[in-house]
Amino acid sequence: MLLTIFLAIVFCVAITLLLLSAVAFIQDKRFFSSAPKEAQALLQPRDKELFYGARAIGWTLVVFSFLLIIGVGVVSIWDGFRSEFTFLQFFLRFVLIFTIYKIYDMTCFDYFLLVKFRFFQYYYPEVASVYNGRKYGYNIKSQLLKLLVIFPAASALAAWVCTLF
Repeated sequence: MLLTIFLAIVFCVAITLLLLSAVAFIQDKRFFSSAPKEAQALLQPRDKELFYGARAIGWTLVVFSFLLIIGVGVVSIWDGFRSEFTFLQFFLRFVLIFTIYKIYDMTCFDYFLLVKFRFFQYYYPEVASVYNGRKYGYNIKSQLLKLLVIFPAASALAAWVCTLF
């Protein structure tokens, strides 16, 4: 159980690093496909780097983030095999990691960074009008769908695949 909590924290750190790298360092419009359509329409391309080497730092952090995410998956599965997990144990591990991540995403990213601290609006002031007056992020339905349907289904599928071996 402690390993699962630790892996969930590492997963959250990796996603945070990915987000910060994309928003602050790389600043490529393609990374904002999950933003509201009205915010995407207002985004201005950033041809100039924030500072010399910002994009190189950003891409390095993105690669590191992906390695962390892959590491979480590998360690989760390897430890499950080593400990001879059942379907239910694999499922609970995967769904717990995803649930902790999604709750973190909804509170930290959607509420604190987007609404409370205006992190995205700092780097992209042209989208401030889209987020002004919001009490929460923009995609609560999508977030709840992932939390309650997609992640449990993906966890069940992954657990089933793991128990085949």
